[in-house]
Amino acid sequence: MTIEQAAALPKVKPDSLRENARFSQFMLALRFAFRNLRGGVRGFLIFLSCILLGVASITAVSVLSRGLTEGLAREGRVILGADLAFVTIQREAEPAERQFFAEKGAVSEVAYMRIMARKADGTAVLSEGKAVQADWPRFGPVVTEPKAPINDLLALKDGRYGVVADPLLFTRLDAKPGDRILIGNIEVDLRAAVTSEPDKLAGGLGFGPRLLLSTDALRASGLIQPGSLMRWSYRIAFPNAGEDRAIDGIIAESRARFPQAGWDVRSRMNASPQFARQVERFTQFLTLIGLTSLLIGGVGVANAVRGFVERRWPDIATMKSLGATGSFAVLLLLTEVLMLAVFASALGILVGAGAVALLVSAFGHLLPLPLDIGIHGREIGQGMVYGLLTTLAFALWPLGRAHDIGVAALFRSSNAGRSWPRWRYVILTALAIAALVSIAIYFSYDRRIAMLYVGVAAAAFVLLRLVSAAIMAIARRVPHPRRADARLALANLYRPGALTPSVTLSLGLGLTLLVTLGLTDVNLRRQLQTSLPERAPSFFFIDIPSAEGSAFEAFLKEQSGEKAVVERVPMMRGRIVNLKGIPAETYAAEQSASWALEGDRGITYSATIPAGSKVIEGAWWPENYRGTPQVSMTRDIANGLRLQIGDKITVNVLGRNLTAELASIRQVEWRSVGINFVMVFSPNTFAGAPHTQLSTLTIPGVTTDQEAEIARSISRRYPAISSVRVRDALQAASDLVGQLTLAMRGASGVALLASVLVLGGALAAGRAQRIKDAVILKTLGATRGQLLSSYLMEYAMLGLIAAIFGLFAGVAAAYGIAVYVMRIPFSFEYTTPILAIAIGITFMIGFGLAGTWKILGNKPSQYLREN
Repeated sequence: MTIEQAAALPKVKPDSLRENARFSQFMLALRFAFRNLRGGVRGFLIFLSCILLGVASITAVSVLSRGLTEGLAREGRVILGADLAFVTIQREAEPAERQFFAEKGAVSEVAYMRIMARKADGTAVLSEGKAVQADWPRFGPVVTEPKAPINDLLALKDGRYGVVADPLLFTRLDAKPGDRILIGNIEVDLRAAVTSEPDKLAGGLGFGPRLLLSTDALRASGLIQPGSLMRWSYRIAFPNAGEDRAIDGIIAESRARFPQAGWDVRSRMNASPQFARQVERFTQFLTLIGLTSLLIGGVGVANAVRGFVERRWPDIATMKSLGATGSFAVLLLLTEVLMLAVFASALGILVGAGAVALLVSAFGHLLPLPLDIGIHGREIGQGMVYGLLTTLAFALWPLGRAHDIGVAALFRSSNAGRSWPRWRYVILTALAIAALVSIAIYFSYDRRIAMLYVGVAAAAFVLLRLVSAAIMAIARRVPHPRRADARLALANLYRPGALTPSVTLSLGLGLTLLVTLGLTDVNLRRQLQTSLPERAPSFFFIDIPSAEGSAFEAFLKEQSGEKAVVERVPMMRGRIVNLKGIPAETYAAEQSASWALEGDRGITYSATIPAGSKVIEGAWWPENYRGTPQVSMTRDIANGLRLQIGDKITVNVLGRNLTAELASIRQVEWRSVGINFVMVFSPNTFAGAPHTQLSTLTIPGVTTDQEAEIARSISRRYPAISSVRVRDALQAASDLVGQLTLAMRGASGVALLASVLVLGGALAAGRAQRIKDAVILKTLGATRGQLLSSYLMEYAMLGLIAAIFGLFAGVAAAYGIAVYVMRIPFSFEYTTPILAIAIGITFMIGFGLAGTWKILGNKPSQYLREN
């Protein structure tokens, strides 16, 4: 080649050479990684299981949540029963309002109220009444047993209206289709059981089983009285189902034309906002459990990667001898680890989505809305990102330590080298952790809770690390036992590569979850089942007409004896529409108090401070107060709504906006289950407004049979008044708590399983060192029995240490949940801690022995020849 030809060649920039070299290194590492992985994934089963389990948990939650929310959005018209609904409280719509509804589309009415369904002998059941017109349901089918057109089942025949009810009502009344029951002042035919109701979610959750009747039957029953606690839903169906853009305009027009209406407006886009919020909250809880599984599993990832690096020392030594750099060795190992992480994450996504599909196919018919379960791009991306970031966060540190281990040390299988990796790997680890935290917060429904969770998780990891370091320091300094096996067991707690940090972290976190849930469940059930009934009223009575309040109170005392205590207060329903001049729908309330702005609330007025309340800020109004309307609120809600004394609160009651000034903040003893309200107004606020009364009846020493007889007497004498036995309500609450606790335990069991996997991985990671120790000790004359005894003592001590940490941390967490979140007394119970200690020691010894037999069976001669 001539000089001219060489000058004509294209110039290659140094940056291009460096980029080509980096690309070539990456491709070479990728080719080697594929070759190495073709030999199998021995030693990576714990790694794969930890990533798979965490990703599967998060994917399952995401898929289920998406299916629910998309079901709500897609079936919004069916769930709401219309395109748009205006809900009024304690009043029917005015003629002008009805005319407005009629201008927008086809209008139908649905009324909701609590109804006492009674038999002739006085047996009564509180039901959630729903009165419908002949055009109901407009969308979706209603299914009854026996099957028949709903209009025929509810029609007036032979002088009696028909009703259909939830199967639970048949059970509680001991009735069957064709029986006659009483509602209000009329007798009706109980014609069928309703098994599917398309717009069930729109009515919200109730205290009793559903009772469906016609609006004509409801009016004939005499249950509709001035001030009755009922809701009217005026549903509008558009001629064209595609008029989504018109909905916002109609809502804005309704508020401009009827500013005092105070109605709750819902559209098919948010047919059941409360249910949607509950889905999001439950999703958040389950996602946090999945993240906990991933974080615990991350310890297993670190253990597996550390063991993987140790197994690859000969390969790394050979490559370094041939000129490979430490960076290339780390790149090769990281490529293999990430390829396995991609595989485990992909499998976790499939497992998570498949588990949800199986659950929906088996139990989906129990949900009140359809679900479309499938894997979408968001779920795939989210699961993959979580899996890869968790792998990077926990794998970069042990991989980075391989960078500077010398060739000679590698060939000797020694653990020589830097205790810390180079700063580049420390920084990359920190970036991976920061990215994982950011993703967890970004995908969270409540980012405040997510940030709190991240802080607690970080504190737990640091605390557990400190605890393990303290244990190792104490074990190093305590006097050594005389027995050789005990001395060896103690030394194993603090020797290099000891299991103490891994076991304390993995098993300690799992047992903490177990103790926390167990003690929380015990305290909540005890509060519901034991302490409350001793102090709570026997009955609650609602919908007492004001004109009959005194006579009803006298009747209660006559039926219940001289020791009976009757309390009676006025009750209305109102909806907060404005706080401090800000509309409620745009007001920034804390999550703990946001429920107070959702829908209508029970309110009352009183000249004196209610029993069970104490004014802690501000002052109560005088008994004959006639000034500006004032209101008192409970402390938790006032703080959650960021209200101070003197702030203005506007409540819509009976179609009127009433503004009151916050005069006082109260501390309420809710555990007494007495009559108390979040908002109590000065009496002059509602002067002359129609309302009903709420009453409680407390009978000391009453038996279940006596309560039943009193309930029958009341239902015969006052059929329009709804009664609730507190004993039944508490049992229903206890059943609900049991179901929620079962769901929480099932979800938390995933995290506990991750702890068990990590425990197994920690033991497996130390297997090579254990074999080496056993061979040396056997060579020096140790017997198999002595080695087994030392391992048993070591495992028992580690299990006990993890159990003690889980016990103290779990008790502290349960105490915080009970006292500061649920605001109930905390009492320590021994069964759960004893069970946790037993589980910790059993798991530790069981897993330890499972791997010990093979270690003890290694012959020194064979091991020494091979190494």
